[in-house]
Amino acid sequence: MVEDDKSIARFVEMELEHRNFSVRCAFDGLAGLEAAFEYRPELIVLDIMLPKVDGVSILNRLRQKGDRVPVLMLTARDSTLDKVHSLNHGADDYLTKPFDIEELTARIQALLRRVEGDEILRVGDLEVDTATREVRRGKREIDLTPREYELLEFMARNPRRVLSRDFLLSRVWEQEFGIPTNVVDVYVGYLRKKVDADGEPKLIHTVRGAGYALKDR
Repeated sequence: MVEDDKSIARFVEMELEHRNFSVRCAFDGLAGLEAAFEYRPELIVLDIMLPKVDGVSILNRLRQKGDRVPVLMLTARDSTLDKVHSLNHGADDYLTKPFDIEELTARIQALLRRVEGDEILRVGDLEVDTATREVRRGKREIDLTPREYELLEFMARNPRRVLSRDFLLSRVWEQEFGIPTNVVDVYVGYLRKKVDADGEPKLIHTVRGAGYALKDR
């Protein structure tokens, strides 16, 4: 993690180590760049605004050298231009400060899974094959539209976690602006009809006032 605010860096380090990650912190851009080349991390959490060398410059140097390590950018500016700028320079994801440690952890895990390759996600008797995008519940095949699949896959990657409508909108619909939050309710309704057939235990649960969760009990 490259972050000049030591209190933030130490907090994230402690929380991630509690989740069984091995974390190394650097507190300026030059030290971060040197650490990236020396320790060859599996993922870098990189602040944009850094002393000595800024985050985007670090990202550029890594990509110019052919280093494809996943990079999650942190920005204190909730600006679409900042986010697009980071993505255009080779960032894999971004998060705006202040951030929730659970969301940071979820994004880190998602990026690491992407590097590891395709997999089969299982929740109860539901299987989501991320290589073929095929979905089954027991012996029953489930035919989904592309958006329905993306929503279900994201929920399956975060089983038992309560996912708010705004969070689902930001992660599944990403940068599509002007989308009303009730579109999440509509697509969850579509999934329910296909995933939770009559007589089957319900997997998609509504948590009143909070959002939705995919879980087998």
